[in-house]
Amino acid sequence: MSGLVKVSGGLKSVDYEVFGRVQGVCFRMYTEDEARKMGIVGWVKNTRQGTVTGQIQGPEDKVNAMKSWLSKVGSPSSRIDRTTFSNEKEISKLDFSGFNTRY
Repeated sequence: MSGLVKVSGGLKSVDYEVFGRVQGVCFRMYTEDEARKMGIVGWVKNTRQGTVTGQIQGPEDKVNAMKSWLSKVGSPSSRIDRTTFSNEKEISKLDFSGFNTRY
């Protein structure tokens, strides 16, 4: 995705794990679409424990909006019981050039 702007300061990185009915309901596809719409970079993948995990990076306000989406919205047929966030930190540059699904 071109058009990503390198911002001096204000970039955040955070890891996430989503619990609930989040596999087999297109959760990864919707997460990828939403992240791209918001201009967030990172990745998403299913775990063997039945959760969805990943990392998001971008401007702080967009990361916060994506955290809210991961906690409350998800895909239309998903059910989010809870979402945990960890390793939240400020970063000087983005580690990814886009958002993709890992397998």
